[in-house]
Amino acid sequence: MKDFWIYLAILAGSTYLIRAIPFAAFQKKIKSRFARSFLYYIPYTVLAAMTIPAALQATGHIFSAAAGLLVGGLFAFKGKGLTFVAVASCIAALAVELLLKFVFPNVSF
Repeated sequence: MKDFWIYLAILAGSTYLIRAIPFAAFQKKIKSRFARSFLYYIPYTVLAAMTIPAALQATGHIFSAAAGLLVGGLFAFKGKGLTFVAVASCIAALAVELLLKFVFPNVSF
């Protein structure tokens, strides 16, 4: 139990420092276009880094997962709604899974 509290204190401290250091370091408005652009895209980059690997491991086959990811990315890029994108991705992944099952019934991917 003692180790738990030590670990909790370290995690809380590191989380606090990650959030507090930018406020302490950047008290004035950032004027550099490059730095502002860089900071603007960080949330999207982190979201992509967390989502894409999980999406590629979401099904039993990499091919069906990639198909779902590509279809979802295409429809999202076209500006379709979240529900439409999710349903289209699921249908694409299911279609590829069924295709693989019927075309290669004895092959394990």
